[in-house]
Amino acid sequence: MLFLYKAIDSQTGKEVKGKLNAANHDAAVKELKGRGLYIAELSERKESILNKELNIVFGKPVKNRDFVIFCRQLATLLKAGTPITESIRLLSEQVSSKTFRKMLEDVYYGLRSGIPFSEVCSAFPKIFDKVFVNMVRAGEMSGDLENVLERLAIFYEKEHRVKEKVKSAMMYPIAVSVIAVVVVIILLTYVLPSLLNNLTSMGGEIPVPTQIVMSVSDFLIYQWYLALLFVVLIILVFIAVYKNPKGHFMLDYVKLRTPVFGVLIQKTIIARVTRTMASLFSSSVPVLQTLTMSSEIANNDVVAKVLEESKESLRAGESLSEPLARSWVFPNIVSHMIKVGEETGQLDTMLVKIADFYEEDVEQMASRMSAIIEPLMIVILGVIVGTIVLAAILPMFSIYNNLG
Repeated sequence: MLFLYKAIDSQTGKEVKGKLNAANHDAAVKELKGRGLYIAELSERKESILNKELNIVFGKPVKNRDFVIFCRQLATLLKAGTPITESIRLLSEQVSSKTFRKMLEDVYYGLRSGIPFSEVCSAFPKIFDKVFVNMVRAGEMSGDLENVLERLAIFYEKEHRVKEKVKSAMMYPIAVSVIAVVVVIILLTYVLPSLLNNLTSMGGEIPVPTQIVMSVSDFLIYQWYLALLFVVLIILVFIAVYKNPKGHFMLDYVKLRTPVFGVLIQKTIIARVTRTMASLFSSSVPVLQTLTMSSEIANNDVVAKVLEESKESLRAGESLSEPLARSWVFPNIVSHMIKVGEETGQLDTMLVKIADFYEEDVEQMASRMSAIIEPLMIVILGVIVGTIVLAAILPMFSIYNNLG
């Protein structure tokens, strides 16, 4: 049942209004009192299309930059001696995202009810992922929550920067490819047919390149549905393969083996995994739990399989580095540095150094790829458009020869 309420916050004295889902009137009263609210008005409202609150969110509901700022501000407030409940209330009033503000308000009321911060955050996995929740839980147990939040801010900040670099390197060829497809379709279906019809009506032999382009043009005009059906079929096959565990593993393998881009993806994953492991180790999260979360963060079945093998190796009393050394996914330098970290008891330090190295390498590689891909894509687009233009020009020479 949906209830509309108006109440006074017992701590701030401010009037608050909102909606609440509860089993009945008594349950709604109990929930509001548990939040520390003095009820002024409480009325039942039947849900309909007009008053239903729609929470349709595409992608991540909170921008990475806003989340990093939240972690830093929360760490600063805790270091200044502000209780975590009051810190969350203050931050909930400052965030610009309505979704984030609503969730922080729920976190605030959960904390006031005596629920630990990590447990409250675990109820919102779209915002607070497993890495955040487990590091916060470790921080609560060690009494070092403010420093853990500072490390979390650094972790998400570096991850965001690497993602943006990779995204910028890949967006240009994708954008140019889309533009090229649109331009080619317009030329083949609108511009070229009218031009060639005028030329062929004047007589003359049609060259082979022009005949080929005309055939493609006729196909797109009169049998476009076959092309569309082919595209839809490819998409459906891809989805079916992606949903199949073996197919998903194969796609992840191909992704890593793709020339140029595969190396970039591989280095990005290594940077992400080692940064995650370093952050979790520094926060005293158990090693097996760390490997489990790192394999999930990798977002690649091939890498996840290697990390699972490392976990089994640890359970058998062996080292973490041995399965990594046997795999082609992790370069020798990674397994060697991890082995040194295990032997010296400085594994978290070594993981940070690996993450720093690969993050910098990814940024440099992405910049180099952008510099190379831009002129290359322009040349490819020029060749495609030039071929179509040439096919339109060639009949003119035949006409001129006939006139001569």
